Amino acid sequence: MKENIRLSFQGIWSHKMRSFLTMLGIIIGIASIITIVSTIRGTNEQIKQNLIGAGNNAVVVQVYQNDYAMEFQWTQIPEGIKPIDEKMRNHLANIEGAADASLFTSRNYLDGVYYKKTAFNGELYGIDSHYLDIYGYELSYGRGFTDADYERMTKCVLLDQRAASTIFSGANPIGEVLEIRGEPFTVIGVVAMNSSFQPTIESMQDYWMYAETTSGKIFMTNAAWPTVYKYDEPYSVAIQAKTTDDMAKVSQKAGELLTANLIPEELRMSSQISYKGRNLMEDAQQLQQITNSTSQQLIWIASISLLVGGIGVMNIMLVSVTERTREIGLKKAIGARRSRILGQFLTEASVLTTIGGLLGVLAGIIMARLISQFMGIPTAVSVPSIILATAFSMVIGLVFGLLPAVKASKLNPIEALRRE
Repeated sequence: MKENIRLSFQGIWSHKMRSFLTMLGIIIGIASIITIVSTIRGTNEQIKQNLIGAGNNAVVVQVYQNDYAMEFQWTQIPEGIKPIDEKMRNHLANIEGAADASLFTSRNYLDGVYYKKTAFNGELYGIDSHYLDIYGYELSYGRGFTDADYERMTKCVLLDQRAASTIFSGANPIGEVLEIRGEPFTVIGVVAMNSSFQPTIESMQDYWMYAETTSGKIFMTNAAWPTVYKYDEPYSVAIQAKTTDDMAKVSQKAGELLTANLIPEELRMSSQISYKGRNLMEDAQQLQQITNSTSQQLIWIASISLLVGGIGVMNIMLVSVTERTREIGLKKAIGARRSRILGQFLTEASVLTTIGGLLGVLAGIIMARLISQFMGIPTAVSVPSIILATAFSMVIGLVFGLLPAVKASKLNPIEALRRE
């Protein structure tokens, strides 16, 4: 085998230009496949990141009617839903795969929130003491909520940086008073996420899927929430999974636990009301499937060049057999077996395509990096695809080198020696 490999490199090196042109089809095919696979993986990771966000692994479980989340800003609260208490929150936090759980209420389209005479139209949240940690918020300045704020239902709020900038235009908001539905709330602090995440938005579809309000968020304690909104409003639950892959499982288990314990069976059956969580991983997978179905067609098209490259290898190996007829005849005359001749030419074809495959992998990685840098398309090079591409190029050499190798091994030594 070592001798066959040495002879293969010797033959390739003695016909450098011919060998390179033969490998070109393999190089282009492998490079195209590596580039496409890298772009698919990068795009899928971008989709996943855009939907899931900054890596906090938080999923929201809330009251649904059929397949639609109930917005209590517009919808009447169904009678009979039991409140979520701290004991239930602890059960949720201890679900297998869960790291923590938080109870909150929210309004996405605000009215009646003012600073002096300026209206604020961002988002408002009534949160417990776990919410900010789950979503990765840290205090920028001022102070956070204390146990006393929850116990006394203190009318105080925290702003995120976007809300502070929107309402106060860069001025220090600490100590200022906001009016929320006629009630005064004092700003005590400003918070910010400890990691910055910006989704890739390239179309209006991306905008409506990923973009948040430009006005920011205001946080009050969930204890103070009933002073401005409904007292019997069911909480939503933010559950933090230990890993991204646990999100769907944790969301489903939490929904089942809340539905079974807090929603009467007759309400479930008559009005189709239950607790559910939006499966962000499922949304991501649906978008990824659309990307993959299109990209698989491109891979098949790129594979045509591998077929063309394989035919080129077969052609050049047939030429090589013709050129080396006397050499083959001499070897057989001094006792070389058919298997020896067959192995030599198969090895040469495999070495030729393997070198082409390795060069194609290198070209594919470079192309993927260039596409990512100059076109802004995310890419992620796949090690398994590199190994598979290299192995596949070797198989092409074996398959398309088989016919010339068999032809060489069947040559009659006497006729071969007579050839000029």
